[in-house]
Formats: sequence, structure tokens, C-alpha cells
Amino acid sequence: MRSHLLNGLTAEHYRRSVTEGVERVAAKLATTDRPFTGVTVDALSPAIDAIDLDRPLGDTAAVLDELEDVYLRDAVYFHHPRYLAHLNCPVVIPAVLGETVLSAVNSSLDTWDQSAGGTLIERKLIDWTAARIGLGPAADGVFTSGGTQSNLQALLLAREEAKTDSLAKLRIFASEVSHFSVQKSAKLLGLGPDAVVAIPVDHDKRLQTVALARELERCASDGLVPMAVVATAGTTDFGSIDPLPEIAGLCAQYGVWMHVDAAYGCGLLASLKYRDRIDGIERADSVTVDYHKSFFQPVSSSAVLVRDAATLRHATYHAEYLNPRRMVQERIPNQVDKSLQTTRRFDALKLWMTLRTMGADGIGQLFDEVCDLAAEGWKLLAADPRYDVVVEPSLSTLVFRYVPEAVTDPAEIDRANLYARKALFASGDAVVAGTKVAGRHYLKFTLLNPETQAADIAAVLDLIAGHAEQYLGESLDRAS
Repeated sequence: MRSHLLNGLTAEHYRRSVTEGVERVAAKLATTDRPFTGVTVDALSPAIDAIDLDRPLGDTAAVLDELEDVYLRDAVYFHHPRYLAHLNCPVVIPAVLGETVLSAVNSSLDTWDQSAGGTLIERKLIDWTAARIGLGPAADGVFTSGGTQSNLQALLLAREEAKTDSLAKLRIFASEVSHFSVQKSAKLLGLGPDAVVAIPVDHDKRLQTVALARELERCASDGLVPMAVVATAGTTDFGSIDPLPEIAGLCAQYGVWMHVDAAYGCGLLASLKYRDRIDGIERADSVTVDYHKSFFQPVSSSAVLVRDAATLRHATYHAEYLNPRRMVQERIPNQVDKSLQTTRRFDALKLWMTLRTMGADGIGQLFDEVCDLAAEGWKLLAADPRYDVVVEPSLSTLVFRYVPEAVTDPAEIDRANLYARKALFASGDAVVAGTKVAGRHYLKFTLLNPETQAADIAAVLDLIAGHAEQYLGESLDRAS
């Protein structure tokens, strides 16, 4: 079994095995003609259930053959231009190369003596991102597993900086369309069920600052403690960007920690055309960025940034076997000193390889393309009498629903849209997402693939309409 351990003696075996795997995936990417096969849980489960994990195949080629049947053939392929559903981006080749390197070397980014240069590369990328945001010379941060963890750590720091012994008095303010991780973080941090105050949004799904000011004033008059305001730069459902400068002003006025959840909108940090849409982010106390959403990185690649590096001490614990206090005096950089995680992959390498190959402008150009595409898609939807579109996009998301001319019952329209989404997914021709707006079912395009064209959007709209019309026709037949 030692022949499977990666070391100097097995380097040639490693080369052959990885090359064979790459060739299989490359062939799959080259021949995939739709984002999904439409396979169902019931159809795929028996094949996986039948595999006896205690009876290995022993041969990489045989394992890859089996993998074709249970995974590769039916995977959802985000690189396909008609994958239009969630915040999943196609990935750039330099980042995939980085993934290959980091997996083989297997550095752990918790301590210097497990990572060496990996620690310095991650720190350089944190400094680069903080500078792009404009957080100032005292800024710092750390890579995380994703936006949910970044938001949790930011709110942990905000809780500690609020300096109160009564957790029941703490309040977090976020728009009613902010990410669910805000509520989850409040619960994990031991806050009460009323801790998160939902602030109404305007027609463009942006937090209403007048309402925020009113709630902050009420919080103070009720003897409560405003812990944080979470401004969103790119909501999951609408891609909307809250008015960051106005929110920053209110946070300064009331002495509240300002956190910006830019998990989605962080792509604008590299934008050549739309960077001004997140003006005000530089005034934040903490920022979440997800490179695996809008920097075209493989999952996972995320970070939390803070204006004041000293606040990261709230996540610091020392263990004699890992990062004893003396290492601080010896100026040995241990990333575990500022992370919620201990063992942690060298995910920063993927972004490093990308920047060193393509440059920030290369990333920004790709993100600008999907923002431009969303603007085109909005025009198509606004001009199409079959559809109701919710807001003009600030990033690359379109929320809409099919509205038949002859049907007025909102519940029946809901069912038609739900059916259309499910039928489209089952066909494998395209993948779209769904959400609710004012209690009604809507569909959603999240456009993160520069290879997607306006013609793809138009074709998918026709497919959706066809499925919805089929449902309504069958519904009328049943009713008669």
C-alpha cells in the first residue's frame, strides 16, 4: 500500500495518475453539451448504494471509470453557458493549477512551521485585498472557508468590541434581504432571538437608511446596545448594493461596527468599469469577500478583512503544542492566531496563481463582462411581455417570473413558474434558480459566466415559457 503514498519514490505514479484524471476531466469539459443530464436522486442513488467501499478496485483507471458513472457523467457543470442558477462561477485555469499544487504539497496554514512561504503568500494577498478595499495601514485579515464563516468571524469581533456583559441587549441591523448567515451567526454567538433587526429595503432592494436611522435611535432610547450594521454589497437574491456611504455615516454617528458583506460584490474590487458602485466600502470595520464567487476561483476561497488588526485578538487562543505565546515575541507568524479554524488549506495559492498569471485587470474584465450581460438580459426581460422583472441589476443577477396573458390567479402563476424551473432542470437544457418576492415565486438568473451570451438568455426564456405554458395547458385540461 505504500505505493499509493505521494513521495519521492512514487513521483512517476503521481504524474501518471493525475495526468489520467486531468485527461478524463478535460475530455468531459470538451464534450459536455448541456449543464446537467437531468438525473434524479432515485435514479442515481442505487448506483452509489451498490458500491462496497470495503472492496477497493485497486487501479486508478478502474476508479475513474466508476467515477464517470456515479459523478462525472451527471455532475452539474458550472462552466456551461446555460448554467444560470446560483453563485457558482466557472473557474480560471491558473487557479485550478494552484489547486493541484496545494493539494499535493498539502501545507496547513495554521502555523509557520507547517506552511513557511504559504503563510507569507496568504498575508500578501490579505494586504493586497485590504488595499483594494481602502481599509488603511492597520488593516489585516485571514482566509476563510466562505462567506458564512467570514460573516460569523466579523460579527464575533463586533460582539467583543461592543463591550457589554448583557448579550440580550445586543442588536444587529441588516436589510430584510441580507444573507441568512447573519441570523445564523447571531444564534451561534449566543444572542437572543430578537438580536437581528431587519431593515426594510427600497424598490431597488437596497437598505433604507431612513429606516436604519430610526431603528438605531430606537435601540438607544430603549437602552439596547447596537452591536453592528451589516451592509450588503451584492445580495444573494438581487445583487443589490446597499448605500454604503450613508450607512457608514450612521455607523459613525452612533458608534456602531460597520460590516460589509461583499461576498458577491467583491468582484467590483477588480472592475475596470464599475468600481464606484461600492464606494464607501473603505469606511467599513470589517469586510467579507468570496473570491470563489466573483474572482473565478474554485471553492473554497474567501476572506474576512478588518480595518484594525488589533480586533483579530478576539479570535486568538494559544496552545503550547501549536502557537505558544513566546512565538509572538519571536515574530513568528502563525495564521491560527487570527482564524476560527486550525488546520486550514492553502486556498490562497489559487488566487496568487491567478493574479500572477492574469493580473487583477484580467479578473476585473471578466466580471465586467457578466455585469454587462446582466444589463442586456434586463433589457430583454423588460421588453418581453411574458415576463415581470423585479429590479435593474447592480451586479449580475436577474429576478423575474413568467406571467401568462390569460391567467390572473397569482397562486396558479406561482405553480407555473415552479413547474417551469423543475421541468427545465429535469431536461438538463439549462439550470436556473428560484426565490420569493413579496410571497410570490420568482425565477433567478445569476450570471457569472463570461461565455454566456444574450442569445443564451433569450433561448432559456423561451424554454421557461414553453414549460410554463405546458403546465397551464395541462392544468386547464384537468380543470375541464
